[in-house]
Amino acid sequence: MDDIKQIVADIKKGNIKPLYFLMGEEPYYIDAISNYIEKNILAEEEKGFNQMVLYGRDVTIEDIVGHAKRYPMMAERQVVIVKEAQDLSRTIEQLTSYMSNPQPSTVLVMNYKYKKIDKRKALYKALKKNDVVVFESKKLYENQVSDWIRRVLSGKNYTISPKASQMLVEFLGTDLSKINNELEKLKIVLPEGTQISAEHVEQHIGISKDYNNFELRKAIGAGDTLKAFKIVKYFADNPKDNPIVLTVSLLFGFFSQLLHYHGLNDKNPRSVVSALKINPYFVNEYVAAAHNFPMRKVSQVISTLREFDVRSKGVNSNAVPQGDLLKELLVRIFS
Repeated sequence: MDDIKQIVADIKKGNIKPLYFLMGEEPYYIDAISNYIEKNILAEEEKGFNQMVLYGRDVTIEDIVGHAKRYPMMAERQVVIVKEAQDLSRTIEQLTSYMSNPQPSTVLVMNYKYKKIDKRKALYKALKKNDVVVFESKKLYENQVSDWIRRVLSGKNYTISPKASQMLVEFLGTDLSKINNELEKLKIVLPEGTQISAEHVEQHIGISKDYNNFELRKAIGAGDTLKAFKIVKYFADNPKDNPIVLTVSLLFGFFSQLLHYHGLNDKNPRSVVSALKINPYFVNEYVAAAHNFPMRKVSQVISTLREFDVRSKGVNSNAVPQGDLLKELLVRIFS
């Protein structure tokens, strides 16, 4: 986030570089920077002749360099944006020669998504030597996404409850673009200053506030077998919205953290938050779960979840329906 703010701040000050090489596994930030450049470097009347958007699948490095070496028309600079530049991964090193003498009146933006260039090769070394911007957009871990959601909403004068945030993460994963799209929907229907609740997420995004992996995890940790089986029945009736692979994965993460909790010497809430990298709101869930699942039982459950992870993917399951697998899993966890 700090790197992005610095890039934007430099552009606002007029400190504009001849090349922005944006790469990495998380496309959200790459799109954010590229879109900002596309909208803000040139005045509207300059864009017609001096701003060009190319796509990696449709061009060669030679095409890109040719466009980049053109001179702007009736403007101080031109902007050339290459989207989906990762489609040029086999020939991307050919950009090295342009780096030795980039056109100072061109702003070339390379959107190299979902991967990064080899830092041992000539292109990366040339990029680091020259006065250009190299930005690597790293994928956030699941435990970092809730904080990201809170920061994004805070900047727009919204807040969100821990449960609502967790529902979004569990339903949408770590794809920041998807999450941001859903947050935009919420901002359209909810006034500024609103705290986004689980009810809002259920009503406007369609994620059940009572029947989701978050509530299943909570019910299992609390030893509430009745509620856990009710949720699993709902999952069985709605398998497309609640894939067993995701449920098993999330439960595996929970019990792995619970094993970590058991191994902590200091179980003060602050220490737990720091060690497990969780929201303070969820500490009591781990305390309750640790009471219901001693360390030896947690180890057994983790072994069971590994087995069901394989079976959920069709190995040794003999075409057992998803709902039946989930019910069997719960029986094994609670036995």
